[in-house]
Amino acid sequence: MKKILFACAIAAVGALNAEICVKSGESIAFMGDSITQGGNRPAGYVNLVMKGLELCGVNAKKIPAGISGDRSVQMHARLQRSVLDKKPQWMTFSCGVNDVWHGKNGVPLEKYKILVGEIFDKCAAAGVNVIVLTPTMISENPEAEKNKLLSSYCEWLRAEAKKRNLRLADLNALMHETLAEIKKTDKSLGLKLTADGVHMAFPGDCMMAWGVLKAMGVEESKKDELFAAFRKVVGGKHLSVPLSVDQNDILIKKAKESGLSTEDYVIKMLGL
Repeated sequence: MKKILFACAIAAVGALNAEICVKSGESIAFMGDSITQGGNRPAGYVNLVMKGLELCGVNAKKIPAGISGDRSVQMHARLQRSVLDKKPQWMTFSCGVNDVWHGKNGVPLEKYKILVGEIFDKCAAAGVNVIVLTPTMISENPEAEKNKLLSSYCEWLRAEAKKRNLRLADLNALMHETLAEIKKTDKSLGLKLTADGVHMAFPGDCMMAWGVLKAMGVEESKKDELFAAFRKVVGGKHLSVPLSVDQNDILIKKAKESGLSTEDYVIKMLGL
């Protein structure tokens, strides 16, 4: 009997842990730098997170709060107007790439700890639940010096999230793991997850979105379904076809005659 009760208790705890923390009607602020600003593209990680939640039955609202070039100093300064004044229930926090990448214009670890700690304190005081995102890599080379330096920022964030009992999306570790897995079968040169070594391409946005969704409580069993849905989001890829001016004019004219935008007309003609 005791064994049955113990098994039931374990199952109940598992079910609780698997529950998605964000509820329908709640708002999520996405605080970050250019990676997060870019993540608000139609197929960027911010919108993929929202799509993933929707497919899991959660209709939440997003508050984009990513600004290109921002470091912990700027995020600390604008936390009130960018996030707290908008009264979200949740905030994902992605900060650290520029603090390291900008070198002398970056933010040393000890100052970063103070600034980020104060951001977490202010969120707690305002009743905003923080989901900590470890910063993604600076180049897709794990042995790059700036990635080695960034690791100390990630280590502190992991420890701080644990100390404060905050949800953690360990995207830095996930990016390292994902690249290692890709390279087992893909020996070709070139970037795998990013457009330039730092800013995400579609595969990187999918990776980031999945890491955040897992931190929110989405079950591992949903991964394949969500990734298949991500592939259907318009904007994941862009087709560039060289046209003459005359050809372009003809395309625009035919699209207007069909009552469609140029993009929708091309998609229709392709049967997609």
